[in-house]
This record gives sequence, structure tokens and C-alpha cells, in this order.
Amino acid sequence: MASRIYGSCVLCKRVVAARILFYRGLNTAAYTQSQADFLTGVPHRKHPGVTNMKTLRLPEELQKAAQSIINEVEVSGLVDKAHRLTNYLWSRKRAPEDATLREKAMALEAALWKQAKEKGGDVHSNLLEAPIAKKVLSELRKTTYHWSPLRYDEEMCVVYMAARLAGGYAAVKRALNEIKKRDPSFSPHSLLDFGSGLGTTVWASHSFWAGSLKEMVCVDSSGAMNTIADRLLRGGSEKDEPVIKQVYFRQFLPVSPKVQFDVVVGAFSLSELASQKEREKAILTLWRKTSSYLVLVENGTKEGHQILMDARHTLLQNEEKAALDTRRPSAFAPCPHDLPCPKLAHQPLVPCNFSQAYNPLSLPGAPDRLTEKFSYLVLSRTDSTSEEGLDWARLTAPVLRRPRHVHCQICCSSGELKKVVLTAHRHGRDVYRCGRSSDWGDQLPIFRTEDGTSGSN
Repeated sequence: MASRIYGSCVLCKRVVAARILFYRGLNTAAYTQSQADFLTGVPHRKHPGVTNMKTLRLPEELQKAAQSIINEVEVSGLVDKAHRLTNYLWSRKRAPEDATLREKAMALEAALWKQAKEKGGDVHSNLLEAPIAKKVLSELRKTTYHWSPLRYDEEMCVVYMAARLAGGYAAVKRALNEIKKRDPSFSPHSLLDFGSGLGTTVWASHSFWAGSLKEMVCVDSSGAMNTIADRLLRGGSEKDEPVIKQVYFRQFLPVSPKVQFDVVVGAFSLSELASQKEREKAILTLWRKTSSYLVLVENGTKEGHQILMDARHTLLQNEEKAALDTRRPSAFAPCPHDLPCPKLAHQPLVPCNFSQAYNPLSLPGAPDRLTEKFSYLVLSRTDSTSEEGLDWARLTAPVLRRPRHVHCQICCSSGELKKVVLTAHRHGRDVYRCGRSSDWGDQLPIFRTEDGTSGSN
């Protein structure tokens, strides 16, 4: 009896050992294949999908120039004014559309006439028209967001610089880093910055493509803003040579439809336009002037995300037959697809946004480190492709790392939002370790299983 039990145990051990060797062989084969597919010999923590950047600091020349201008202008209560402006810009909404206001007014008027009828009033009486109209206007004033364009004089420009220079630079550089990381051979010669403000796009793009950029055109309707942006390039003075050459400031976009730029950027500028019609006109114009990449950045709020998704829809659905450049737009980042944004279908609505740590200007009471939360959109003239069997999904929330598994929220190439639990056994050692090394905003390689899914839960 003992010999039988002992024999069966030996047999079991041999079966288990054989299975272990078998699965180890599979894992080794999967590791070799995935390593060859997307790691190309780099460590997991530096896999191709990593686009997050460490804490960003303004270039030394820009930092000194900004401090020089602040000391010269001497705005009273600068820190408090900058703080209030930051809060105002973050909470700012789009201007209400005329059609929306009309619908709202008609609904209010109908409700008031109904109340009058229920109280026994004569709904056909002309005496009720004036009071009801007055009541409608009063309610609209109370419940409608009062949007007004921002006006920038010299002092307001300095306040804006104290509030937004470092944060705006961090957001734009993080968005441009997506192109630099995923398209390393791209060497732009020309750049157009629409709504250029303080010129942070020039500084951010120069940090990536200083050797190739030969022409940078900054367009901003504010003459005072163009002046201070030019001074920042000259170290804070008005006469010194600019640190970055071939930068040209304009108050209007180039007229000729034949003029295109390798990179076109609109950072925090679409939200400054008064209506949806103006935004659509601007985005179509910017796309016509784009030869390779169009980069849009807005605040990481519901409003900012909605503005970008409206722009995305306008371009992806546009059928412009008379266009000089007929190459179709394709979503490059952060979207892994050209389908409708899945976040817009979820209630309550949570914007698709990302974060970037940065060091702010050295002002009294300012912390050493802040985080810029922003939304962005990069569209390209060339179609993005992915390897067969491998989807590059976008991490849309912080990664939760647990023992032997990782919780990830991803936007997939199928146009769906999914929650995935990565394990080495199910997804392979490479994908699992890449997941542990990735964070919010990075791309994550998800291997398709035999049934075509990505192992979502």
C-alpha cells in the first residue's frame, strides 16, 4: 500500500514538473517574441510607450528673463493677482451659444405661461407679456455664464506670466514630447503657434528640435502679449539679441492657403474664442496650415476636454474637397483610435486629462513643485499603425500596483474604456513588467488573447 502511494506521488511530481517546464517554455517563447516586437533591447521602465516626463523646469534663460521683467514692472500684489487669475482661468467656461440661449428662454417662457394658466390667469392677456418677458430675462441673467474676452495690457501680461508661464510650458512640452518620443526621425523646419501668448511653445519646441527649426511664427491678437514674449526671448530687455533666432510675431494668421508648417500648435487658445462657429473656423484654418502635426492643448477640465473633442470631431468628419492637402487627419495622441471619445458617453462625465509636474517661478510663498493638469490632442497627416497582435492602449488613470498584478484603466484601439488586471501569467512577463513601470498618460502594450480580447475585467 505504501509503495503504491509513494509511486503515485512520484508520478504526480513528474507530471507537475513536466507542466512547469512546458509553461516555462511558453513564457520564454512569449518573452523572446515580445522583446523583439516592442522592447528592442531597452529596459521595461523605458519601454516605447513611456511618454511621461520628470519634473520640468523652465530653461535658465527664460527663468532669468521672466524674473527680470517681474522686478522691472513691479506689479503690486502680484502673487495674489496671479493666484486669482489662475483660479479664474481654471473655472472658465465657454461662452453660451445663441441657439442654446433661445431654447432656454423659450422653455422658461412656456413654464411661466403654464404657471399663469394654473393660477387662473388669462393666458391670452397682453398684460402678462411684459412681466413674463422681464421674468425670463431676469432668470437668464442669474443662470447663464457671463463670458467676456480677456484684455491684456502690460501689467496684465506680467500677472499672466507669473500665473501661467511655467505651467503652460510644462503642458506644451509634455504634449510635444509625444511626437518626439514616438516619431524620433521627425525634424520640423517650421512651426506656427496660434494664440502664442508668452511664447512657451517656442521654448518647448526649441528644446526638442533646436537643430532643425528654421522658422517659428507666433500669432497672438494682443500686441502687449507679443511684446512681452519677444522680451522673454531677449533676456528681459528690448534690445539684446534673442536667445532663439528666426521667431516672428504676428497678430493675424498668414493669409495664403498655400503656406503650411510642419508643426502647428494651439495652446489654451480655442477656449478664448467667443463661439463654436469661431472655434470651428479656426480649427479648419489651422489644419489647412498643418503639413505633419497639429497639437492642441487646453485646461484639464470638462470644458477643456469638450473643446478638444469638438475640434477632433470637426476635423475627423470634415470632407473638404477643395483642400490643397488632401491627406486625411488621424488621431495620433492621446487617442489610440479615430472613433468617438468613450469618456463622453459615461455619466458623470470625467474629462480625459493628464498631469505634469513642474517647478514654478520663484515668487514669494510659491511652492517648489506644482502639477499642471491638462488635456491635449495631437492629429497627424500620416496614419498611425500598430504591430499585428499588439495594441497600444492609453492609460487614462493612475496605475494601481499590487503584489503580482497591476490594475490599469485604459482607452483601447477598439474605442472602448476598459479596466485591465495585468499578470505575468495571463499577459506575459514583458507586458506585466511594462505595466508596473508605466503610469497615467503612458501607452501600454496589450497582447490580444486567442479570443481577440485583451484580458479585461
